[in-house]
Amino acid sequence: MRSRYKIEINNKTYFITSTIQNWISVFTSQKYFFHLIEAIKFNQQNKDLKIYAYVIMPNHFHMICKSEKLSNIMSSIKSYSAKKIIHQLESDKNESLLKQFEKNKLEHKADRRYQIWQEGFHPQEIFSDDMFSQKLNYIHFNPVKNGLVKESEEWLYSSARDYTTENRGFITLNSVDCD
Repeated sequence: MRSRYKIEINNKTYFITSTIQNWISVFTSQKYFFHLIEAIKFNQQNKDLKIYAYVIMPNHFHMICKSEKLSNIMSSIKSYSAKKIIHQLESDKNESLLKQFEKNKLEHKADRRYQIWQEGFHPQEIFSDDMFSQKLNYIHFNPVKNGLVKESEEWLYSSARDYTTENRGFITLNSVDCD
């Protein structure tokens, strides 16, 4: 099924969510996290993606971000990271996950053997400072809520430490600007 969520106005700030097919936990070691981080950083450095907050969970990620072509950028991030993750799974001989991604491939995706990401992504435009704060807190508390860490700053794959300590996360954040 195609995603019903769409970017209504480009170059606005959005809270976005993208999920691994059937919520399969693929981000279970640093090498898998880094394939997604690499794709995000490339788009940030080369395609004018502005990132204000993020968290990568075992089976999905969230960002507060902005771009003129956010839909295209999300497609790029997911396509590149999927190829790298598949290659990594093959190198690791992880037949179990490969079979799950093969089984869960949508029928109309005839050009590939596996499907890592659910189609589309879920964007929600950020309309106010209060909404930005609520989404920021949601992003940073997600690993705590899911029992991965006790404090949000402990999760390495998040921007929480950028907001609460002198340490920095793996992805450089942009300064928050007004829409």
